[in-house]
Amino acid sequence: MTAGVDPETEELLTLLEDEYARTIIVETYREARSADALSDACDADPSTVYRRIDRLQERGLLQDQQRLDPNGHHYKVYVASLEHVGIDVTEDGFDVTVEYAEEDAADTFTRLYEEFSG
Repeated sequence: MTAGVDPETEELLTLLEDEYARTIIVETYREARSADALSDACDADPSTVYRRIDRLQERGLLQDQQRLDPNGHHYKVYVASLEHVGIDVTEDGFDVTVEYAEEDAADTFTRLYEEFSG
């Protein structure tokens, strides 16, 4: 454990240290991506990418959305929730702040509609 860092912060920093997790966040920051697209971007097996997706979702750094393909099948895409991470050194150790992206009303409506109609 890093001195002056609580276990939850340590877990966050360890996750952000992971190259695959960082790639997933960057790839999903502006545009939703499927797990297959993320697997290609990471040059990793889908199972590896799904493990990182799960960890990122557990920490609230990634959200999934349901989409409908032209054949009527549902599939998931992923969007980064992470907007900013700040690390400050204090007398007591490190102070880590995390800012999350806010979903606008149109995106919220679309996501809820797609989830409800699925």
